[in-house]
Amino acid sequence: MMGAFSIWHWIIVLIIVLLLFGKGKIPSLMADMAKGIKSFKSNMAEDDKPTNPDKDDQDNQNKDQ
Repeated sequence: MMGAFSIWHWIIVLIIVLLLFGKGKIPSLMADMAKGIKSFKSNMAEDDKPTNPDKDDQDNQNKDQ
């Protein structure tokens, strides 16, 4: 079957990745990725919050007058 990988293919890929990056490099890469995701989520949460909702309400009231 073309395109299907056996367990041996995945073992060889894993060995090559470990040889290229080493055992210590992979956990540090994953930790950096997790920090980036957390930072992205916190920044997205900050963007959803209005900066000053009272000011927006006052602006809308002034326009009505």
